[in-house]
Amino acid sequence: MQADPMGEAPQDLSHAGSVVDKAIEYMMEQRIGPLSAASALLGGAIGLLSRQMSDEAIVQVLQNAIASVRAGELHESPPSQG
Repeated sequence: MQADPMGEAPQDLSHAGSVVDKAIEYMMEQRIGPLSAASALLGGAIGLLSRQMSDEAIVQVLQNAIASVRAGELHESPPSQG
């Protein structure tokens, strides 16, 4: 999996997302708590990143994630009234 030099998502990103969705579904069926499942996935993701990126690059990825949370990008916006 190699990122496009123009900054576009790799071609296998959709497939990887589907695999992760199935893993989450399986963990929920196994009655693994959502926090435990999310923590395991995050830990695995950071471990995988550490094999491909410098520590500073990983920190930047995490800072971007924090900025998304603070901006409210992870929660559905309420329907507009108008």
